[in-house]
Amino acid sequence: MKENLHKLKEKYKGKKMAPAFNALHTFLYLPNETTHSGSHVRAADDLKRTMNMVILSLVPCLLFGIFNAGYQYHVQTGEVEKAVGFFSGEFWNMLNFGVGAWKVLPLVVVSYGVGLAVEFLFAVIKGHEVEEGYLVTGMLVPLIVPVDVPLWMLSVAVIFGVVIGKEVFGGTGMNILNPALTIRAFLFFAYPTWMSGDKVWVTNAVATVGQPDAISGETILGYYAKSNQDLVVKGANGAADITTTYGAQADALFSLQDMFLGFIPGSVGETSKLLIIVGALILILSKIGSWRIIFSTLIGALTMGLIFNGVVAQGWITESSKFFGLMSVDFWQHLFIGSILFGAVYMATDPVTASQTNRGKWIYGFLIGFISIMIRVFNPAYPEGVFLAILLMNVFAPTIDHYVINANVKKRAKRLKVKTA
Repeated sequence: MKENLHKLKEKYKGKKMAPAFNALHTFLYLPNETTHSGSHVRAADDLKRTMNMVILSLVPCLLFGIFNAGYQYHVQTGEVEKAVGFFSGEFWNMLNFGVGAWKVLPLVVVSYGVGLAVEFLFAVIKGHEVEEGYLVTGMLVPLIVPVDVPLWMLSVAVIFGVVIGKEVFGGTGMNILNPALTIRAFLFFAYPTWMSGDKVWVTNAVATVGQPDAISGETILGYYAKSNQDLVVKGANGAADITTTYGAQADALFSLQDMFLGFIPGSVGETSKLLIIVGALILILSKIGSWRIIFSTLIGALTMGLIFNGVVAQGWITESSKFFGLMSVDFWQHLFIGSILFGAVYMATDPVTASQTNRGKWIYGFLIGFISIMIRVFNPAYPEGVFLAILLMNVFAPTIDHYVINANVKKRAKRLKVKTA
C-alpha cells in the first residue's frame, strides 16, 4: 500500500494536482525527503506532530462540550434536574451525549470540510504544498461558537477566515491574525444576534413565564451584564406578559463548582475550566504552548478585575449603573465565567501570531488579559472581549517584539561602550 502511494506520488510530481495529492500522502505517512545540504536540525517533531499534540489537548474539551450541550438541553426542558447528583445515572444519561453529538459533530464536519476544501483549492491554484496549520483551526472553530449557530453561517465564516485570515498573507506561518478568531470575529460582526443572543447557547432554548433565568439559555456573563435590569417575558399559552428582574448575583443560578467543571451555558468548548487546565498542562509540558503567555494573560485579567473591584469598593459606581454587575464580580471569578482561560491557553499562545521574544510574551499576554476584562465590563451588550483583545494584540505583537529587541540592542551597545571606555 505504502509503495503504491509512493509510486502515485512520483506520477503526480510536477502536475497541477500534486499539492492536493501530497497533502493526503503526508497526512498518512511521513515525507520521504531528507535534507542533504546546508545546516539543519535533526528532531523527532515536525509541524504535523505539533498540530496533532494541540488537537490531543483539545479532545477532552470537545467531548465535554458534546455532553454539556445535551445536558443543558435536558435541563431547560425539565427532563434532568439541575440539582441531580454528579454520580447519578440520570446525570450521565447517554441521551445527553446523543443530543450533544447531533448538534456539535456537524459543526466539526463543516469546519474541517469547508476549511480544508479552501486550503486544497488555494494549494492547487497557487502551486504550494498544503500545510497542517488548519488541523488545529478546524478543531478550534466548533469549540468557540454557540451550539445552535446555523451551519451555512459557519461555512461562510470559515471561507472568510481561511481566505482573509491566512491565505492572503501566504498561508500557514505567514498570517498576522489567528484564523480561528478571524472566523469568530466575522460571525460576531456579520450575524451578531446569533453570537450574542440569549437563546443561542442552549439548543432550542425558550423562555417561559415565571422561569426566564432557568431556561433562557443565556450565559452567566449575560446574567451579570443585565444585573438589576428588568426583563419582559412573553406569555405562554395565552398568559399575560410579565416583567421580572435579573438577580444581582448569577452564582445563585450556578455554583462555583458548576463554573469550574463546566456545567453552564456557553460556547461548546469554553465552559470546563478543569479540562482547559488539563490541556494547558499538555501544551506546556510538551513545550508547544508558552507558559509565559498563559500566565501573563491571567495576571492581566486578574489585575483589571482587581481595579474594577476597587472602583466598586470606593463607591464610584452605584448599583444603578449598567456596569455595576460585571464590575462587582470578584476579580478571580472572571477566570471562571467566560472564555478568558480558553483564550489564554489555545488562542493567545498561537506561535505564529504571538510575540516571539520572552519579554514580549509577558507584555503581549498581560495586555490581552487586561483588555479582555475591560471590554467585558464596558460592553454589556456582548460581555466577552477575549477574541477582540487577542486579535488586537496579534496586530501589535510585531511592534512589541521590535521595541523589546531594540531595547536589548541599546542596552548591549551601552554596556560595550562602558567596557571600551
